[in-house]
Amino acid sequence: MSKRKLEEENDSKQNIENSSKSVKRILSRLKSDKGDILPGGLLDLPINITVDKLQEICNALLQNEEPIPFAFYVNNTEITNSLEKNIKENFSISEDVVEIIYQPQAIFKVRAVTRCTGSLEGHKEAVISVAFSPAGTCLASGSGDTTVRFWDIYTQTPQYTCEGHKHWVLCISWSPCGTKLASACKNGTILLWNPKTGKQTGKAMLGHKMWVTSLCWEPYHKNPECQYLVSASKDNDLRIWDTLRSQTVRTLSGHTRSVTCVKWGGRGLIYSASQDRTIKVWRADDGILCRTLEGHAHWVNTLALNVDYVLRTGPFNLGKDQETIENRVEYAKKRYESVGEEILVSGSDDFTLFLWRPEKEKKFIARMTGHQQLINDVKFSPDGRVIASASFDKSIKLWESSTGKYVTSLRGHVQAVYSISWSADSRLLVSSSADSTLKLWSLKTKKLCQDLPGHADEIYAVDWSPDGLRVASGGKDKILRLWQN
Repeated sequence: MSKRKLEEENDSKQNIENSSKSVKRILSRLKSDKGDILPGGLLDLPINITVDKLQEICNALLQNEEPIPFAFYVNNTEITNSLEKNIKENFSISEDVVEIIYQPQAIFKVRAVTRCTGSLEGHKEAVISVAFSPAGTCLASGSGDTTVRFWDIYTQTPQYTCEGHKHWVLCISWSPCGTKLASACKNGTILLWNPKTGKQTGKAMLGHKMWVTSLCWEPYHKNPECQYLVSASKDNDLRIWDTLRSQTVRTLSGHTRSVTCVKWGGRGLIYSASQDRTIKVWRADDGILCRTLEGHAHWVNTLALNVDYVLRTGPFNLGKDQETIENRVEYAKKRYESVGEEILVSGSDDFTLFLWRPEKEKKFIARMTGHQQLINDVKFSPDGRVIASASFDKSIKLWESSTGKYVTSLRGHVQAVYSISWSADSRLLVSSSADSTLKLWSLKTKKLCQDLPGHADEIYAVDWSPDGLRVASGGKDKILRLWQN
């Protein structure tokens, strides 16, 4: 072999040795977002390992036959490219062991809505609320014209006009089974509707002395018959209704001002927010007040639970082998329990949000500040990792759900933001505003990805269908609009 050839081989060996020495390695441990350590113990990983490689390792250690997409986090910051960048920003390189948290992502990917595919006309006054059914196959709206309407989302035409209220319909709520819709008006009357026929079912539920501000059903896994409904009112009370008998089962009294929002949790607790600056936690079974959560300095406007999405869609997304009611209940319960502890977030006129563990503690986990005006709406992402809040200050802010730590502000609206809704895969967020536009935001880039003009006036309500296929919006121009890819 020539001298030249030997020199070339030696150089190439030296280069390989140098490159292998130059790549630092780090001891890591993969943990689930529930705290379970992945089989395999400590891993000796190159510091420049990419997300794709982490995906392969994670799926191999979990012995997944079909690879599942995961997101990876170090110190609550997502690894978007390689581990090295996160380590430099969040750790000392000399750390003994770096914990990498992995979380399964939605297997399907929701496509961004890009255009208005339908203008649904019929309401004679402002559209105040819009809501898709739990399976995403039916759309309902409530209006200042005293009617509830059901719409055919496939032909994008009116289906039924439901008349029975004598005043503005302020709120609507689908039962978790998707077979009933409750509506409430400014007179304090609550009515039930059958979406298949558009007919009223049962008698009017009467009892509130002033208008109803919020409705919420008992979760499916607690009662698959969807018999019980809770309502909150400006008369300071909450009422639990037996919807089969159209009568009040229990009145929850204790707030001293208007009750603005109510949520029914998955372990039998009811959470209510009020203009008396408190949040109260009630036991649904006997109406006992468990605790009062205090801290806000002004009206509490809005509440959200980290389990809202799984409670909304509980028995759906079922395989063909899960058709029996028992399996549906089991499926809904399993989905609910997979989230873990219930976390509550509250938004207020005092410009702040508070994060709570309402099942156990009176003290808040975190006080989240930064908004410059009152907070209208707050929502957990379906995967429970991120909180979005909408405000009169024209911005949406994102927060880490586990700590309440501020992430970023989404700016683009030129007037108050009224309502927000997440895509089912937690990758996109849509917002509605007084500036007559919807805006679509990407959670990956934390930036605006689509401007959606089309409405002629303020947009009061927006909802992203639970199946991820379409967005519905409604507002002051009396028209519902459907948005798709």
